[in-house]
Amino acid sequence: MFAHLIPQPVKLEALAGTFSLTPATAIVASGEAVPTARQLAGWLAQATGFGVPVQTELGSGQPGIHLQLDPALKELGSEGYRMRVTPQGADLVAANPAGLFYAAQTMRQLFPPALFSATPVAGVDWAAPGVAIEDYPRFGWRGAMLDASRHFMPVEFVERFIDLLAMHKLNVFHWHLTDDQGWRIEIKKYPRLTEIGAWRSETLTGRMVRGRTDLTFDGIPHGGFYTQADVRRVIEYARQRHVWVLPEIEVPGHAQAAIAAYPEFGMGVPVEVGKQWGIMEYDVFNPSEATFQFLENIFGEVTDLFPGEFIHVGGDEVLKKAWHESPQAQARIKELALKDEHELQSYFIRRMGTFLTSRGRRLIGWDEILEGGLAPNATVMAWRGEAGGIAAALAGHDVVMAPNTYTYFDYFQAEERAAEPLAIGGYLPLSKVYSYNPIPVELAGEQAHHVLGTQFQLWSEYMPTPAQVEYMAFPRACALSEVAWSPLAAKNWERFTGGLAVHLQRLDGMKINYRSARWE
Repeated sequence: MFAHLIPQPVKLEALAGTFSLTPATAIVASGEAVPTARQLAGWLAQATGFGVPVQTELGSGQPGIHLQLDPALKELGSEGYRMRVTPQGADLVAANPAGLFYAAQTMRQLFPPALFSATPVAGVDWAAPGVAIEDYPRFGWRGAMLDASRHFMPVEFVERFIDLLAMHKLNVFHWHLTDDQGWRIEIKKYPRLTEIGAWRSETLTGRMVRGRTDLTFDGIPHGGFYTQADVRRVIEYARQRHVWVLPEIEVPGHAQAAIAAYPEFGMGVPVEVGKQWGIMEYDVFNPSEATFQFLENIFGEVTDLFPGEFIHVGGDEVLKKAWHESPQAQARIKELALKDEHELQSYFIRRMGTFLTSRGRRLIGWDEILEGGLAPNATVMAWRGEAGGIAAALAGHDVVMAPNTYTYFDYFQAEERAAEPLAIGGYLPLSKVYSYNPIPVELAGEQAHHVLGTQFQLWSEYMPTPAQVEYMAFPRACALSEVAWSPLAAKNWERFTGGLAVHLQRLDGMKINYRSARWE
């Protein structure tokens, strides 16, 4: 009966009767519960067509939904909640506003899926079944990475994407803001980063294949960037939905857009903003002190903007050829008494880590930051399978599991690719996403606490539009939400897919461009 609740709650007990939402219904809340009460009122009003007032108490005989903060529920953690729905009303209780917000999200899903329509829907019996729920997340880190560098995504879509994360009880928006193909964040001290680095002359057509020489391009300039006002707007929008924003600024590689804007920090080879995909030979920063000052100034503005604990520095796919061939880089390796280019990469990451620590932040990077030695307080985001995450956790570091084998949503969703839009390659069906357990057997013991959680990735080389991002994300994001939130014992493929049929009606109401073909 409650299979359509996605992600599935920890504990659930069906109760007799139903609670009906009518024009007489009100929401009762006070203090810090009021913002969530107003959000819930807005969600209910847009589809039902009648206003749902937020009051401090109910009138005589008035049906109501009660939202309450109670510190006694701290045993359920900062995001846990309890709720009880009976014919007389609904009670949503949590220790913290985040938990109350997630209770409200579950309350939305108890009503018919038409409730997710952005416009009034006539002829619906707005009834929610009686139920008692106790719920809290399995992992504290439940996220999604959106690559806005390969293809720029408008602010309005970024906000829509955050709404979708919050609806699925995901709480981290990882914003990939810089790469070879575009620099997407305004840095006041270095205006050429967006004047030049945010724009490429054209884009590769067709699929990039290693070794391919017959490249063709569309001849259409592409670009865009987020002003610092845009960034603050997104951060506040996310905060109101209990999502925190993780910025990623790539160092020391994947830096071609930045080097095109400020060539003095590159390897002495002229480059333009990347217009094809893959790893570029000269997309690495040079290791001079001037470069580190440049990067610290950038990260200084980034930390002024983003209030979260972590800052992502990339660190992935650094080709060492340019450093190996550079007399300047080799002299720097000798000066710093480093063994080789791998240790130079580690030095880069350690320098960034030291700076971020001085700003009260924690560094996180892709698992290549393990190469050459890991900075003491660094957190690893494992993407090349799970090996890097396992190694980091066994060494006492926190990890976020993001293996390409389970969480790369730029992979094809079907083995038969002819009917699917162009993608980077690979095959990741819904069933495999749902099967994922972010705690590998190697960490099932005392090291399990180092696994902060998991997230899915949307690399946008082959996602030129928001509609294409949605197609690649959903319904796989629904599966990942349950992987990240629900207890391992609660996972059941048959129950999930049965409930997903109802859940997709909610996405219909929101006009999400999900993949509706047969699930694999």
